[in-house]
Amino acid sequence: QVQLVESGGGLVQNGDSLRLSCAASGATFSSRIMGWFRQAPGKEREFVAALKPIGGSPYYADFVQGRFTISSDNAKNTLYLQMNSLKPEDTAVYYCAASSTYGMATHIEMVQNWGQGTQVTVSS
Repeated sequence: QVQLVESGGGLVQNGDSLRLSCAASGATFSSRIMGWFRQAPGKEREFVAALKPIGGSPYYADFVQGRFTISSDNAKNTLYLQMNSLKPEDTAVYYCAASSTYGMATHIEMVQNWGQGTQVTVSS
């Protein structure tokens, strides 16, 4: 079991950058697959990025297009999402997630733990 707490969301302008953080506790952070999802108003929750903190390679949704970077500070049990060149269509609640598999990228039901979410709003 992992408990997840996101922070770092806010209101920014088109083209700005933002860094989201996810602090994890409970089950061993490095033994899980960690990721980020987002949900815009009126839309389904969608996958953004995933990473196994120890020994894994980042995996991104197609829409990221090099703008976002997922990383971890394993000594702090913290996951990050660095978001650059933000666009209004990136506006959403961003959720940290934990799973046993990278398969959560295409099967959201494989997510085992969710954070509470942090709001990102990008104005034009």
